[in-house]
Amino acid sequence: MIPEQTEVLVVGAGPVGLAVAASLAGQGRQVTVVDRQAVGANTSRAAVVHPRTLEMLEQIGVGDRLAGLGIHAKQFNIADGDRTLVPVRFDKLPTAYPYVLMVPQSTTEQVLLERLEELGGKVHRPYVASGLRQTEEGAEVTLESGEVIKAQYVVAADGMHSKIRDLAGLGFSGDGTLPLNFTLADVRVEDGLPREEVLLYFSKAGILVAAPLPDGSFRLVAKVDEAPEHPDVAYAQRLLNARGPRSRTARVTEVIWGSRFRIHERVADRYREGRVVLAGDAAHTHSPAGGQGMNLGLRDAITLGEALATALTTGDETNLNNYATTSREEALRVVALAHRLTRLATVPAPLRPARNAALHLLSHIPTFRSRFAHQLAAIDHR
Repeated sequence: MIPEQTEVLVVGAGPVGLAVAASLAGQGRQVTVVDRQAVGANTSRAAVVHPRTLEMLEQIGVGDRLAGLGIHAKQFNIADGDRTLVPVRFDKLPTAYPYVLMVPQSTTEQVLLERLEELGGKVHRPYVASGLRQTEEGAEVTLESGEVIKAQYVVAADGMHSKIRDLAGLGFSGDGTLPLNFTLADVRVEDGLPREEVLLYFSKAGILVAAPLPDGSFRLVAKVDEAPEHPDVAYAQRLLNARGPRSRTARVTEVIWGSRFRIHERVADRYREGRVVLAGDAAHTHSPAGGQGMNLGLRDAITLGEALATALTTGDETNLNNYATTSREEALRVVALAHRLTRLATVPAPLRPARNAALHLLSHIPTFRSRFAHQLAAIDHR
């Protein structure tokens, strides 16, 4: 049975909601998690975890655990066919995690859920939030099933289309949807692609990301004119032939999962209204360039969990107010970075040779390569 009262109600049991809940449970606070889905996610979706995120996940006891389940990609290469334009190395970064971790989002969620359950928490499914009323003592969330949950604080971790954010009157500003179509496919490939590095191909035909996953498959992402709803083997093969390596053949044997998407760029006007606080995609959404989305959300979660625990323990909301301000400022920086990377990757065809030549020249400057690695790894956000 779902509790009628709790210290913190977390709406949404994706990676961000689970991380907030685990943080609170680990600090001895009462937390209730509800999610609209009957079961958790079973597709890979976000597949990159950055060094700074792993450092912060140590605070809830899952950094090393998650790191042991993925591929440690110590290099990220921007390439044109077989020619490396910009090699970006992570193995020299000042961190205990000198790599980007390639791991499916479903695995990340499972690790976080297991940690929450170890700490005595659970996820209540399927429950859909339909109403919100704030009081002097806290907030009351009404569910479509009729139950009402009273909480001192409510965390909206219910995604880009957050019901709680809208009910709380927290605006979600931005330029909206970029006129760019992307296709995504997790594929099995025979030969042709490296297993321990992420490749971003800047070819004349367009961009292609090829990133290894722990089960032996590869994540392919490409900007295309028309993205199929369900990419097949022939479609994935054409992308690799036109945009990938040239001296060796990467033969696609299976498409495990595929999707398509467009880019949304928005940041909430405010992260807090009374007892309601935003985290993750409910607070910000942007291009997947650089794999920043889930990472920013997980960093939100750990910071917010600490701030809420302090507010509940001492009554002092200073850290909570700081979270609302500083996390929004970081989101604006990340959205701007992802936007720049997207525009760089999707320049018009006539400009692509000049772009590639300029990047190749810049790659000879050590400070450029180092700065780029620090930005992607989020080390500079410490």
